[in-house]
Amino acid sequence: MPGGEALAIGGLDAQDTSTDRIVLVGPSGAARTVGRLPAPLHDSAAASIGGRAYLFGGGDLASSADVLRISNNGHASSAGELPSAASDVAAATSGSTAYIVGGYTGTAPLRSLLAFSPGHRARPAAMLPRPLRYAAVAAVGPFVLIAGGTSGTAAQRAILRFDTRTRRVTTLANLPHSLTHAAGASLGGRFYVIGGRGEAVDSATAAIWSVDPSTGSVEPAGRLPVALSDLGAASEPDRIFVMGGRDSGGRVHDQILTTRDAR
Repeated sequence: MPGGEALAIGGLDAQDTSTDRIVLVGPSGAARTVGRLPAPLHDSAAASIGGRAYLFGGGDLASSADVLRISNNGHASSAGELPSAASDVAAATSGSTAYIVGGYTGTAPLRSLLAFSPGHRARPAAMLPRPLRYAAVAAVGPFVLIAGGTSGTAAQRAILRFDTRTRRVTTLANLPHSLTHAAGASLGGRFYVIGGRGEAVDSATAAIWSVDPSTGSVEPAGRLPVALSDLGAASEPDRIFVMGGRDSGGRVHDQILTTRDAR
């Protein structure tokens, strides 16, 4: 968002209950509720297109196909629908298009990689090599990078690269270990994979990995103060906001952290 602000939209609260809150995070990290979703949602994905936030899918009792436009003052309005209901999705924006990665319909996992531009229907852009949920995703230039996630019941190591120009998905590299429920963000021309966990719910990690989108080189890039999975991340030109998350003991955190490119 303009002015170094970010939005945290929906999610699960400390009681594992879906929330409808739209929270504005200011440049200092101060947060306040500025609006409400039409209904509580979690496991959705958000992306910014032209300075406006869009929310894709998610669920509570059932998965949703809704695409919502979120104004800077927290007003939510309909902006379309996905081809099918999808929760457990991730999304990132390259240019004027958001790309929605994988997900779960409520009965079946998805291999889809969808493209959405405001004023147009969400449309297929590519197919993933395998169904994928809970992946870490971010865009760096013309590339959408997709790291880890869950396929079937197994956490994944692969880092996939989708080229928005050729619409090809290739395997770029592998993470040092299998990882799911991590956050993805971009900063300084690199892809960052933040936190996450293995297949066990109590296996959260504090590690942050930096990935070169051209060569696939994976390097350590710091650590979170505490091991966290299921966290959110938002990129700004000079930093990444890291929000919320769940620790290995199952406790939901409310901290807002920032990390900068230390290279």
